Amino acid sequence: MRRSRVTFAASVLAAAALTLAACGGSDDSSSADSGSDDTASEEVVEDDAADDAADDAADDAADDTAADAGGETYEVYALLPQGNDQPYGTTYLPPMEAKAAELGINLTITNSEYDADKQASECEVAVAAQPDGIILWPAVADSIRPCLQAANDAGIPVWITNADVNPEDADLTYGYSGTDSYGQGAASAEMFCEFADGEDIGTIQVNGLTGNSVATLRGNGFSETVADLCPNVTILASQPGNWNKDESQLAASEMLTANQGNVQGIYAADDTMVAGAIDAAKAQGLDVDGLIITSIGNTFLGNPLVASGELDGTVFQSSSWDGENAVVGIYRAMTGDTSLGRDDDASVLYMPNPVVTIDNWDAPDVAPEW
Repeated sequence: MRRSRVTFAASVLAAAALTLAACGGSDDSSSADSGSDDTASEEVVEDDAADDAADDAADDAADDTAADAGGETYEVYALLPQGNDQPYGTTYLPPMEAKAAELGINLTITNSEYDADKQASECEVAVAAQPDGIILWPAVADSIRPCLQAANDAGIPVWITNADVNPEDADLTYGYSGTDSYGQGAASAEMFCEFADGEDIGTIQVNGLTGNSVATLRGNGFSETVADLCPNVTILASQPGNWNKDESQLAASEMLTANQGNVQGIYAADDTMVAGAIDAAKAQGLDVDGLIITSIGNTFLGNPLVASGELDGTVFQSSSWDGENAVVGIYRAMTGDTSLGRDDDASVLYMPNPVVTIDNWDAPDVAPEW
C-alpha cells in the first residue's frame, strides 16, 4: 500500500524478508536469463530495522522522488528467483531499481534461487505486508498459483516478469513483461531452417530446466517451428541442460554418442548451454564449423561464438529492458492503466528479440549485456 498506510507492516516484516533473502553461492557454469535459472540471495530490504538512520535517509530520498513523479510513494515486493549471484540478474536489477526510484516505488527484493518452496514462503511474507503491488518472476510456473490466489484475495495486483505463468493462471495477474519465449524458440528454429537450406539434417536439442515455463516455451517454439517450416530437419533427441554449461555438455555428449554419425546440428535454449554442447561436439572430434548450431541470448559467452563462426545464430535478449519494464508494468497495474485478467492492450509488454548472426554480431543495438 502507499507509504502513509504501510509503516507498521514494513517495520514488522522487515526481518522476515531479510531472513528469506539468505545468501547463496554462484556457479560460473550456470546461466541465468529468462528462465535461465539458478541463484543465490539478493539484497533486500530497504526498510532495515537495524539501521534507522540509513532508513530515514532512504525514506526521505524516496519521498522526494515520489513528489517529483507525482507525490505518491508505492510499496512493492519483487519476488525474483535470482539476483546479483547470476549474470542476468546482475544487469536486470540496476535498471529495475532506477525505474522504481523514478516512479516513487520502494522495492523489497527477494531471491528464491529457483526454489519453489522458498518463493512460496516469500510470497506469504509479501502478501502479509499488504504492499501496493507485487512483481513476480516465477521460480517454477506449476507451483505459483497459490501465491497468485493469495495476492488476489488480498486485493494486491501482481505483475509477472521474465517468465510467464501458465495460461490458466493468467487471469490472476495484471500483466506480463519479458520475452516471448515461444517466439524466441521459433526465431532460433527459423535461423536453423534457413541454414539447413532444404538439406536433410539430424539435430539434437538441449532444453532448459524441466518445469520452467521459459524452457518449455522455447523448446516447443523450436520443435514446432522446425516441424512446420523445415520437415527436412529431424530432431533426433532432446534432453534438459538445466541452464548449466557442464550439465549441457554431458547431455549433449550422451545424445551425440547415441546418434553417432547422424548429427549435423545442435539447438540449445540458451548460450550457456550451447557452449557446453559445442565443447561436447569438439570432445568427440566433430567439426563444429560443419554443424548447424543455433541458440538464444547473445550473451558475453555466446556473442564471441557467433563471431568465431562456431555458433551460427542466436537471439538477442536484453536484461536491462526486462528489469525496467517489470517496474513499468506494476506501476501501470497500481495506477489503473491495466486491470486484473489481462483484458487490455497494456497488459503484455514483449521484449524485442532480433536475431544475431555473423552479419551483425558486432552491431551496437545487439551488444551483449550479460
